Amino acid sequence: MRAVLAAPAPTLMVIAKSPVPGRVKTRLTPPCTPEQAAALAEAALTDTLTALSRIPAGQRLLVLDGAVGAWLPPGWQVVPQADGGLDARLAAAFAAAAGLAQDAPALLVGMDTPQLDAALLAESLSPARRTGVDAWYGPAGDGGFWALGLARPTDRLARRLLLGVPMSTPDTGRALLDRLAAEDLTISHLPVVTDVDTIRDARHVAAEAPDGRFAACLRSIGTAREVAE
Repeated sequence: MRAVLAAPAPTLMVIAKSPVPGRVKTRLTPPCTPEQAAALAEAALTDTLTALSRIPAGQRLLVLDGAVGAWLPPGWQVVPQADGGLDARLAAAFAAAAGLAQDAPALLVGMDTPQLDAALLAESLSPARRTGVDAWYGPAGDGGFWALGLARPTDRLARRLLLGVPMSTPDTGRALLDRLAAEDLTISHLPVVTDVDTIRDARHVAAEAPDGRFAACLRSIGTAREVAE
């Protein structure tokens, strides 16, 4: 019981691009305009940051490519993304988390799952539930992953797990799971979640979280009514 009470609060991370037209959610265009796609990206990022702000944490890091906007809530520290491919940038994010709170677990999510369940994540990361867990893995419906957590993050471990993993392919998640298994890590599996890449994804996500900013934004631009199944 004493060990549970003394467990450090987790570091929560979101990796994101600034929602600038033409730079984010380009697979939504068409049917969306670049401005509409950027508005949806901003709404998704806002929902994600809001959800993670409700989870007890020691540190909250926005790992950002671009400039901060008015959408950033209080309580978040912004760190720039590293150079290189997504695998290198994810590894560098965990290294940054380890540098800030060496003994704390770290969980990273992307900006395109605005429907994520804050209560579920809070429970999964609670001291009682994380006993014996080495990593958290959240699979995405497209074969990728929407969340990755490490109980004891280090730069070296993050690089072994992530560098060279092919990103944005149907096999990305499987490749990462193979790396986790090769390190003999005990994994806590999170639910499968749809991330927003296409307009079909956007409609599905909005239906899952109809009260969020993302769903409201999609309704406001009319795309959900105008695009056929």
